Amino acid sequence: MTAKLQRRERNGDKMNGILLIIPVLLPILGGMLLPLFPFNSRRQRNIYVETIVVVNSLLMWYLLITHPMSYTRLINLAGILEVSVHLDGAGMIFAALVATLWPFATLYAFEYMKHEVSEKRFFSFYTITYGITLGIALSANLMTMYMFYEMLTLVTIPLVMHSFKREARFAGRKYAYYSIGGAAFAFIGFIFILNYGSSMNFTFGGVLNTAKVGADTNVLLAVFVFMVLGFGVKAAIFPLHGWLPTASIAPTPVTALLHAVAVVKSGAFAIIRITYYIFGTEFLRGTWAQYTVLLFVAATILYCSSSAVKEQHLKRRFAYSTSSNLSYILLGVLLMTPEGLVGGFTHMIFHGIMKITLFFAVGAIMHQTGSTYIYEISGYGKKMPVVFACLSIAGIALIGIPPLTGFISKWNIATAAAGAWQQGNRLAPALICVLILSAFLTSIYIFTIIIKAYLPAKFTPASGGQALADRQAEGGTREICDPNWLMKLPMVLFAILIFLFGIYSTPLMNFFRQVAAGRI
Repeated sequence: MTAKLQRRERNGDKMNGILLIIPVLLPILGGMLLPLFPFNSRRQRNIYVETIVVVNSLLMWYLLITHPMSYTRLINLAGILEVSVHLDGAGMIFAALVATLWPFATLYAFEYMKHEVSEKRFFSFYTITYGITLGIALSANLMTMYMFYEMLTLVTIPLVMHSFKREARFAGRKYAYYSIGGAAFAFIGFIFILNYGSSMNFTFGGVLNTAKVGADTNVLLAVFVFMVLGFGVKAAIFPLHGWLPTASIAPTPVTALLHAVAVVKSGAFAIIRITYYIFGTEFLRGTWAQYTVLLFVAATILYCSSSAVKEQHLKRRFAYSTSSNLSYILLGVLLMTPEGLVGGFTHMIFHGIMKITLFFAVGAIMHQTGSTYIYEISGYGKKMPVVFACLSIAGIALIGIPPLTGFISKWNIATAAAGAWQQGNRLAPALICVLILSAFLTSIYIFTIIIKAYLPAKFTPASGGQALADRQAEGGTREICDPNWLMKLPMVLFAILIFLFGIYSTPLMNFFRQVAAGRI
């Protein structure tokens, strides 16, 4: 009986291992086939897209719950390079974020994109991006992650350039140049790991072969810095962040996923992988390489927070905010302590929820009014109560005010920095000061938006946005109000999550601690 049960368990785990491939392939194939179907209406196309996304998310959550330990090989190249998928603790965290946010983001996109051009092309690449992002999350080794990472660049460029207007083309080119340059830096590391690593597979604690490293320690430390900067392009590390504010020209559903889920989080996730699962913290902790990358992170937090204060364009302000907050994640991660990794994971999840809510709110403002600048939104708070309530909750959470999610994640990072100080990290006191100053700057650029929105103001074409003024001139006067349920529902649900996770996040914290200890 015992043998039968063991065989059944092995067969079940093998089946789940095969299932790991489906969440990657289903959205990719579904998105590629979408332009070929002659849909009779937008509704049919929307049902097709949402069905793929929802089914894929449900399957991903089934795999997260069952947690198969199988290592599934897809392709073998030259006997040493494999394209393989696996689900470990870090991958579970990233995959859970992606699978949770994407269906609601898609629902939001249906309404937002209703008046945009080339919807079919948009949703094709939008769906493909979902599968590729999960491919990054489920990658079992450096080769697989690098392959999906490059594919992510290729499929998101058309999304950034969607309108093909002059500004959009410029943003797409800038994003491509930065990404290609970053990929080249990362590829240097890829070659060195082939020579100095015992394996390419992600292994908690690292894969470096000490016998091969020998006297080349400084060389490998330099390689680590190059890889952090290379993958850090997508994580918008200063001074490699310039593409992100420019890419805000993309439709809001794209910028929401760029900032909350797909691109910037993929960069942060890749840095987690190379730090903890390739090089290993025992090799890196206390070295000049660790202090170098921490300085880059601190500079990013301060520079981008101050830039957000000065920026008057709504989406670009939150783009600078994203660069700053992504470096909060990296600060926790690069402290190279279990407490720091817990803080990094916490902010990765909570920032994703906060930032997608903020961009959904900004997108709703632009969609309903045409307003894109902060000085245009006076009085909108009362006219769009749901939108600005969600924006206010997410914004206050981003500052780090209890009892919302931002307080939990930033508190974890700050306490991890204090712990690192006690363990001998000489930069830790300065890093704590950076966190405090950044919180002050965040409160300025968030509260100026909220206060402006709730100040009474009579709407005029001159004060309410050029796009809406144009509609008025054409006789298309439209009352400023909240959007329909397709756009409101995701915002409201995420605003509720921001509050609930702020009140009770113990199960998440316990899981993150297990992952940070290398047990999952």
